[in-house]
Amino acid sequence: MKRRTWIALLCACALATQACAEVHSGWVSWVMDGDTLLVVLDDQHEPVKVRVKDIDAPESCQPGGEAAREAMISLALRQRVEVDLVAEDVYGRQVARVMRGELDLGAEMVRTGMAWAYRFKTGKGPYARWQRQAQQQRIGLFAAKETAMSPPVFRQFHGSCHGG
Repeated sequence: MKRRTWIALLCACALATQACAEVHSGWVSWVMDGDTLLVVLDDQHEPVKVRVKDIDAPESCQPGGEAAREAMISLALRQRVEVDLVAEDVYGRQVARVMRGELDLGAEMVRTGMAWAYRFKTGKGPYARWQRQAQQQRIGLFAAKETAMSPPVFRQFHGSCHGG
């Protein structure tokens, strides 16, 4: 097997198991919404679009969307962060766990009821217990009498806020 093929195969296998994750430091230059940030990494001049791993915040045009963005702004805007890059999504965003010091921004968004935990229904996601707690306490998105609509359900009924 050629060396390049072997290296590509190893990296592909490592990415599949998330063992090949890269940790970078930088600062948050913009908060697009409750789960997407623009981060200027220390070794770059242009911001990278980062999707916070394992959470789903409301679409910007859906109820709770602006509150989720404001929550993320208070946590991250102009703050130093560590970005643990694990993948790229279908929209070209880097998917990453984002830490501000010891604070996991994804966990904090779910804990405060400002985002849903991925895989919550199976109970297996890393933030499932935080979502259960936010729902029980009726905080954030779960404070309203009517059930908060998750972003995938919202998009089914209303489409994307971004026309695509």
